[in-house]
Amino acid sequence: MVHQAVHDSVVIDARGASNADDKREQRRRHDRHRYRDSKLAYVLILPAMVLLGIFVIWPAIYATFLSFQDWSFYKPPVFVGLKNYADVLADPLFLDAIVRGFIFVLLTVPPMLVLAFFFASLVVSVARRFAGVLKVSIYVPTIVSTVITSIIFVLIYDYSGGLLNWFLALFGVAPTAWIGDPAWALVAIAVPAIWLGMGLTSLIMVAAMIDVPTEYYEAASMEGANWRQKTVYITLPQMKNVLLYLLVTGFVVAIQQLDLPLIMTNGGPVNATMLPNLFIFTHFRNDINVGYSIAAALLLFAVLGSVSAIIFRFVNSERLVD
Repeated sequence: MVHQAVHDSVVIDARGASNADDKREQRRRHDRHRYRDSKLAYVLILPAMVLLGIFVIWPAIYATFLSFQDWSFYKPPVFVGLKNYADVLADPLFLDAIVRGFIFVLLTVPPMLVLAFFFASLVVSVARRFAGVLKVSIYVPTIVSTVITSIIFVLIYDYSGGLLNWFLALFGVAPTAWIGDPAWALVAIAVPAIWLGMGLTSLIMVAAMIDVPTEYYEAASMEGANWRQKTVYITLPQMKNVLLYLLVTGFVVAIQQLDLPLIMTNGGPVNATMLPNLFIFTHFRNDINVGYSIAAALLLFAVLGSVSAIIFRFVNSERLVD
């Protein structure tokens, strides 16, 4: 009996040691594969990191350095400290451009999101063949050049021979200088901006709506819910992350708009369409001190980052469905 107990104890200890050795071997094998996978991942992302460093990180560092310099293309930089930033912040035209940029965001982003949502709702509710036609038609503005769009809308807004004034004249409305009147110029530029952004925004919303489980709508229909109730209690909550993404990207794109005001009005009339990027571009093109323009660009970057952070802070972006 004693010998049998001793024998069993030895067998159990041997098995335990063997299991421990197996676990250590499995751990070593797992660590070896993980190290190999990590090394491969670093090799794959290395080209992207090199390009990021060359074209993003280093230019940002160098631009920050030049923003503290009195520098132009014709003389070496001279350190002036925070003078460029103080000059930019003391310039009422820059502050007006920032405020005008926020107004332009309000004129473009909310209407674009609302129109894109209703269009996406129409696409997902019609037959598949007709939905394909609608998606192609709404995406067409996205592939049209901003320069061509600007020229087209300048012709539409023309005071004497424009399509818009001709149409309004049918109802007895007097012609309006849409891009020549400070009261209407910013609104006139907002319309083509909405038209250009509608395509991609609508398609992203279509994809988000398709991703919502149909069981939710079926259960709501069984309870007698109408379209408005399904939209408020199912569609919008399920699209929360997508709407947040479109809100932030729409804000960033709108406040940095350059092509439309540059081509259609060149910032006029009387700076009514002088948006932040156009302000920076104008100073960069005309001023000798390039450090001023770089300081203005970095201040705009700080504004964009701050507003985006505020949006993410106050809008809950947790996923509703894993």
